[in-house]
Amino acid sequence: MTALLIILAAIALLFCGYVFYGSWLAKQWGIDPAKKTPANEMTDGVDYVPAKPAVLMGHHFSSIAGAGPINGPIQAAVFGWVPVFLWCVIGGIFFGGLQDFGSLFASVRHGGKSVGEIIKDSMGKTSKKLFIIFALLVLILVIASFVNVVAATFFTASDANQFGFVLHPTGNQTTAMISFLFIILAVIYGILTNRCGVKTLPATIIGIVAIVGIVILGLNVGLALNRTAWIVLIGLYIAVASLIPVWIMLQPRDYLSSFLLYAMMLIALVGIVFAAICGGSRGVQFGLPAFTGWKTAIGNMFPALFITVACGACSGFHSLIASGTSSKQLDNERNAKAIGYGSMLIESALGIISLIAIGIIVGSISDQTFITKNAKGLFAFKGSPAAAFGEGIAYLFGDKTTTAFNTIKALLTLAVSVFALTSLDSATRLSRFMFSELFLKDDEATWKDAKSSVRKTLANPFVGTAFMVIIGCILGGLSLSQIWGLFGSANQLLAGIALMAVAAWLGQVGKNNKMFIIPTVFMLCATLTQLILTVKGKIAAMAAGAENAFHWGNWFQLFFAASMAILAIVLVIEGVKTFSKQCKK
Repeated sequence: MTALLIILAAIALLFCGYVFYGSWLAKQWGIDPAKKTPANEMTDGVDYVPAKPAVLMGHHFSSIAGAGPINGPIQAAVFGWVPVFLWCVIGGIFFGGLQDFGSLFASVRHGGKSVGEIIKDSMGKTSKKLFIIFALLVLILVIASFVNVVAATFFTASDANQFGFVLHPTGNQTTAMISFLFIILAVIYGILTNRCGVKTLPATIIGIVAIVGIVILGLNVGLALNRTAWIVLIGLYIAVASLIPVWIMLQPRDYLSSFLLYAMMLIALVGIVFAAICGGSRGVQFGLPAFTGWKTAIGNMFPALFITVACGACSGFHSLIASGTSSKQLDNERNAKAIGYGSMLIESALGIISLIAIGIIVGSISDQTFITKNAKGLFAFKGSPAAAFGEGIAYLFGDKTTTAFNTIKALLTLAVSVFALTSLDSATRLSRFMFSELFLKDDEATWKDAKSSVRKTLANPFVGTAFMVIIGCILGGLSLSQIWGLFGSANQLLAGIALMAVAAWLGQVGKNNKMFIIPTVFMLCATLTQLILTVKGKIAAMAAGAENAFHWGNWFQLFFAASMAILAIVLVIEGVKTFSKQCKK
């Protein structure tokens, strides 16, 4: 019953946030349905392509969701369910939703350009360049994190010596096969709707039926490769997907994958209700303590909670999606609230569902695969968050030996993998945009316009894509624990900078930006604190000669943490100067 009350309370609060606060923001900023969007004014058939609201909602939601709202809340659950619940709800409404909606709106009013362009208009060209460098560092971490997550859902140790299609597959082999077929399905859907004239509704029905078909096939025939092979293939896939027109892969894949996400959330909701009514006889219980303490295995509540939950409450990566791909596809400003603000709140709901999943594992499953306990309750999380999510929700429907448990767990793990792949698609495309933007001057629209041969080469989309994918995949070979903490810090710091950028622009154009003050200051303080603690911890470990202290993964974390902290501090100083000038006017 506790789980049911938690999800009902979350849905009610998030719905009220959307209706009241979201609508108030739209009025304050002056959303104008009569104003033409960049997707209509600058259509090029590659990146600027007007999309129907449902299609764009699918792309945006799938891209921002990824594995973040599952990984983050599950790992942060060591603090207890109350802190995670409160941050997902409050953070989603007043921090994450504000940033996502504001970034999308500001980008639309800047010709679909990135947050870097918004910063240039209000804070200057140097700040823009610094932001792009910072964002590229974050995108490397995004690619590395999600390459790691996807490879983990495709591969188990038993696959090390297998290569090819297999009958009677394991859950990982099933996930790999369905994901491979899903890519093919997305291309077919894109051709049907954009080149063959098939309307969205019949194409959607065909797509959903086809999804059911490939799921059935994948449950019976799997695909097995070793981990290195999967990382290489994932890298090749995201490189190609980021270079081809959005209508071929990005739009249709994200739109179709959104149905998997909706189905996953619906299954979870049904399972929570079913368990509340019938689960008592099987001993299904939500076992997370309300609060475990201010300090846990992952650190002090401030800043660890607000960093670890990540996409379940606020994520800087969302601002890159909103200003990088979604703003180029928005057909009308009236849809910006649903896509920018609404998607974030749905993601917060997914974060609450993830919290419930780990709560079910703590209270109902005794094999300790994902957790270690002490006398006070939950002490630490271990293992794959995606697998924990699938197992926790699947247990609502039946014990581990049942067909229902194994089928639902496989489907939920597949859904997590699909979302991580959509985030990878979008992150790689964004990195291509921003890498080129870094080397272009104001009067050079594309890499072909660059007057210097060196800059023309560096701004070439193939060069930027190759650079980001290769580095991201190499780092993806690290353990997730070495990447996620740093990704969380960098991601949330990006959120603070994006909030500051949108606030500076709104102030410049004379619109209300006071709602950004508390979220901006809080996110910057939390994330800079975490990065400084990371740098301090790595240096201390090296100075003490700790075991594996000089492993290249630790050097990577130290370099990234220090670089991002310095860049962010410089950007914050520039932001303060900008706000000071605006206050004097």
